[in-house]
Amino acid sequence: MNLYGNLTRHSGNRDLFRSIEMSVMALNNGHPFHLHAEGLRGTGKTTIMRAARDLLPPITRIANCLYNCRPDKPHCPAHRHLSSREISAIGTEIVPCPFLEISHASKIGTVVGSVDLQRLTDPARPAAALLPGIIPQAHRGIIFIDEINRLADTSPELADILLDVMGTKPGRIQVEESGLPVIDLAVEVTVWSASNPDEDPGPLSQIRKQLADRFDMVITMGRPEVPQDILNILDKQTPGKTRMEETGAYTNLQKNVASVQISEDIYNILASIYIDFSLESIRAVEAMEMGTKLAALAAGRELAMIDDVAAVVPLVLGHRTDNNTIMSILKYLERLNGIHSAEKAAPVTPVPNSSESRPESSPFQAEKKFWWRDIWQKMIAKLNLNLTGAGSNQSNRTAAPTGGSTARYNSSGGMTVADPLKSAVVAPPQPAIPLSGLPAEEFVSSEEHKTHG
Repeated sequence: MNLYGNLTRHSGNRDLFRSIEMSVMALNNGHPFHLHAEGLRGTGKTTIMRAARDLLPPITRIANCLYNCRPDKPHCPAHRHLSSREISAIGTEIVPCPFLEISHASKIGTVVGSVDLQRLTDPARPAAALLPGIIPQAHRGIIFIDEINRLADTSPELADILLDVMGTKPGRIQVEESGLPVIDLAVEVTVWSASNPDEDPGPLSQIRKQLADRFDMVITMGRPEVPQDILNILDKQTPGKTRMEETGAYTNLQKNVASVQISEDIYNILASIYIDFSLESIRAVEAMEMGTKLAALAAGRELAMIDDVAAVVPLVLGHRTDNNTIMSILKYLERLNGIHSAEKAAPVTPVPNSSESRPESSPFQAEKKFWWRDIWQKMIAKLNLNLTGAGSNQSNRTAAPTGGSTARYNSSGGMTVADPLKSAVVAPPQPAIPLSGLPAEEFVSSEEHKTHG
């Protein structure tokens, strides 16, 4: 089994490692953060995601509860109505964090739940009861789905179940069996998946767009770019190698996401991105908000910055909009970050009656304040370009007598209009001849007057 810490990180998979660690941080804080890795076959998507179970901390549940009920907040049919004293009498236990998989051969009964045949056929005490499926048993843990694009294409009913589970946080699941009461459960499940978009049936976003939108981030896996990365991969597959490298993120996985502060400026930026760039899904803004917090937490900060927003934008919006829009958003954030840095570096001079001349407080407002500056600079540049072209054309012509030009250029490159009273008037070299004084053949042509070459 591949240990997560022993896997080689390179430029092609670094985003996946970072996203997985952010998702585990969110899971430890009771907030599902769904991931989908896309890329060429054999690049290590499935290997990395399965090895990430090493990052999952154990959980405490009510003893022998298949639904992984929290002792302080039970939710399953057997424990949700019990008092704290009754739960204490049952006891608690520590178990590994759930990491379950849904395969393409899975049926609805195994995924959602079905009749518990063992209890039904118990000769001593037969009883009709439900056996929870993969999703209820993965409560407070992770469900991994490999080749999710094929599952969405061949098993649309399972895709519909995932839509309900991932539609809200926590998700909902309803278990129904004939002759038994309907069970409605809240499930706190994080879904990870992988797919090869270049193979049939194609990218998930083209098969089930609603399901693709449920994923907070989509990570595109790339190939190793240098030979040393391949050598590192082969070296760590050698038996006996147990090196743990680049695992500094372990220390941040248990930190509290609620401790990260997002300023009003950042919230204004997120709202402006959604409105100004015509994003469709509100989930995009929610994913950017949580991703910004997680990025700041991974960097060891408790205050989110514009750089944190820029870091998650390609991962959050890659499956929700086109590349040109993403590039425009990144340029917008870069411009805001520059304005924000300039405002912080500029000295502050006290001004009387500051209430009348209060500076803009947010980077977004600051950019709106200086919107005219870009337009003005473009107008000046265009005017200078036109004047420069006019000047070069003027210099290529035959020089006119002094004072014969009506427009001149000053030392700064600007244009001044000459005084017409002080300009010399130059007469044409010959007086004009009226048409009546010209021979007809000079201004009237006919077929016989034409020359044939």
